Amino acid sequence: MRSRSHTLFPARPTLSRRLFLPFAGAAAMAALGLGVAVPTVSAKDKTKIVILAGEKSHPSGQHEFAAGAKLLAKALNEQSGLDVEAVVVTNGWPKDESVFNGAKAVVCYADGGGKHPFVAHLPAVEALSQKGVGIMCMHYAVEVVPGQAGEPFKKWIGGFYEGQYSVNPHWDADTEANKEHPVSRGVKPVKVHDEWYFRMRFAEPSTATSLLTATPTRERIKRYIHWNPGADGELGKPQTLMWGVQRPDGGRGVGFTGGHWHRNWALEDFRKLVLNGIVWTAGLEVPEGGVKSNPVTEAQLNENLDAKEPMVHVKLPAAEDFNLPMAEPKK
Repeated sequence: MRSRSHTLFPARPTLSRRLFLPFAGAAAMAALGLGVAVPTVSAKDKTKIVILAGEKSHPSGQHEFAAGAKLLAKALNEQSGLDVEAVVVTNGWPKDESVFNGAKAVVCYADGGGKHPFVAHLPAVEALSQKGVGIMCMHYAVEVVPGQAGEPFKKWIGGFYEGQYSVNPHWDADTEANKEHPVSRGVKPVKVHDEWYFRMRFAEPSTATSLLTATPTRERIKRYIHWNPGADGELGKPQTLMWGVQRPDGGRGVGFTGGHWHRNWALEDFRKLVLNGIVWTAGLEVPEGGVKSNPVTEAQLNENLDAKEPMVHVKLPAAEDFNLPMAEPKK
């Protein structure tokens, strides 16, 4: 979807360290009769993360908010080895706001603009932020109407996608994570075809740290959607595709512009970057090798898809994803 190229690398914030008990090791020792008590972790002891998945949107295989959110939650809850409880709310803002009780982070993966789930609930999101709750928005959910929520988004996550200013082409990005930030842990550079937004409207002076960059060129763009003349000057320059803030209220915020194509969740480094970002947003220490998750199969990609007409079988990412011809430049 949508200015100026930003170099956003302030000093790395000081992070508190968490100690993770070796539950599996202790359990194994207990099973061998070595007299080691197995620690138990109740839900109230876990770091709670609420993921808001938006309503049905776009053709099948695109903007699969519920399916994507459930894949990420499964990885966090069952595969990461971290003491977290990720709760998925589908169809946007929850009917019962008590789901936010005890949450350390709220992640929104949904349509944005005037349909953004936060727009009708700005005071509630502000109240959460004042408690230090982390806020992360993904893909279309980084876009809001400036007059509705632009200033709150600058405060909560450091910036947003502004219509007629930011752009959202589909392009082949050679992504590289900021190695000076914990969100990059275990993440290798990876080429990803996605609807990567850039030319974001950041707070001035900037409060954000760039977490993921890539350099768009005319040849790499395979489809223009919303474009403007100001974006022409950004081609050939590194662009921020993901960013993070450490807020004065103690909370954290992250904006991630990828996530259009559901198949990309099967890319290990793409998925790990986002899982790292979620964990960091919740105020946790990102493990040295990054958040662990199991490989995503083609069958798993096709679980929990929204009912759309026609339905499309989602295939695993492949080399053919990069075979699209260069798009004709948009005036």
